[in-house]
Amino acid sequence: MIQQFTLVVIALLLVACGGAQTSNPTAYPYQINTELMEQTEISSVVIAHVNLGGTSRKYLQVHEARIDKMVERYLEEQGIKVEPSREFEQLWKKAVRVYGNPIDPTSGKINQKTFALIIINVRDELRKSSKVDAFVFTDLIEQQVAFSGGLKHLARWDGVSRKPTLQGPGDGVSADFNWNRQAKAVSLRVSIYDMELKALFSSMGGLDTTEAIDTRSSSGKFVRRRSILENESHLEEGIELAFHPFIVMKDYPTP
Repeated sequence: MIQQFTLVVIALLLVACGGAQTSNPTAYPYQINTELMEQTEISSVVIAHVNLGGTSRKYLQVHEARIDKMVERYLEEQGIKVEPSREFEQLWKKAVRVYGNPIDPTSGKINQKTFALIIINVRDELRKSSKVDAFVFTDLIEQQVAFSGGLKHLARWDGVSRKPTLQGPGDGVSADFNWNRQAKAVSLRVSIYDMELKALFSSMGGLDTTEAIDTRSSSGKFVRRRSILENESHLEEGIELAFHPFIVMKDYPTP
């Protein structure tokens, strides 16, 4: 079981569990185990307080709990009960004392073998006291995006389109601004496992950029935005994209 789960964690984002066809060139190629999903009734889940893919950047960590709360609200609106995460957290901390911390404090990377030992232990204990059907992992993933050269200069990634943000004195960008430079943006990655720790679903939805155009720079400099992940409509869109088609998004984007 440990070896199987470890391999699944490593391969989750590399090998699709089931074919995903989309006509949207920016939408993330979701992975869904259709056969297993047909055999699994998911009425109750727990949102893990730990990331599946390692520690997020510190300036993203402060937003994790708030976004998890939005994920919880979305799931419950769709009729899926979200169990309180405090028992999961308590069991996780207890298992860490036994097996050690799977997260390297320096690099933020995860020791997959230790992680597997802990999550199996947590799963076994949860089975004794709850009716959880699945674990939901929510990771904030930062990546590089490019703004288009058109009039609107939109950045498109993981199913969303976002306009550039300005920061600094003035309200415009110089004519010779270098639009070829890339900026940082963040997406929500959702990974769902059943109680046998088999991968059911994984996908990503774009949230927002984390960098803005420095209006003091004529060469095309991007700087960290003073306020990030504050636009709730952007977050809600990204959450819906990240769960599609596990939960079908009503207005799933098309070209």
